[in-house]
Amino acid sequence: MSLIRPAALLLLVFTVITGLVYPAAITGIARVVFPSQTRGSLIEDNGRVVGSSLIGQPFDDPRYFWGRPSTTAGHPNNAAASTGSNQGPLNPALHDAVAARVAALRDADPGNIAPVPVDLVTASGSGLDPHISPAAAYFQVARVAHTRGVSEDAVRSLVDAHVEARTFGLLGERRVNVLCLNLALDRAAR
Repeated sequence: MSLIRPAALLLLVFTVITGLVYPAAITGIARVVFPSQTRGSLIEDNGRVVGSSLIGQPFDDPRYFWGRPSTTAGHPNNAAASTGSNQGPLNPALHDAVAARVAALRDADPGNIAPVPVDLVTASGSGLDPHISPAAAYFQVARVAHTRGVSEDAVRSLVDAHVEARTFGLLGERRVNVLCLNLALDRAAR
């Protein structure tokens, strides 16, 4: 009995410290230091949340830049079901899916004979990637400019403005956030 009372008290004290005080303190610090990230890196347009800079969205209208395909369950870019396709390079289903995506890109822009960038026809490991390579964005400039009735130079300059550098100058690759670029397109049209 003499050991149970101090053990129960220590359990209670450490439960409060590690289960309530510490998480509340870390959450408070994070909200001050990283306010956007702690709220999901949400993107707003005219006061309305339109998405997150961390989760891709499906675009198939020729007026917009298209992102990477998504293989998530239920519907494209389903953040609750992040998963890859688990299809290897010798899988016929992957071959068929890539061929269909290439055909869709060619149908949307028949005059574009440039090689299709691989990130426009293959999904990322999570199926949620919000970014494409600058090459994938530039590949789509003519289609977007033509369907919007604006010059390719104007659209290309928007892409140039939305190319993100490598993290800390050395991690990852240069990239373009598709949602941010498409929102900029809509703002430029207003």
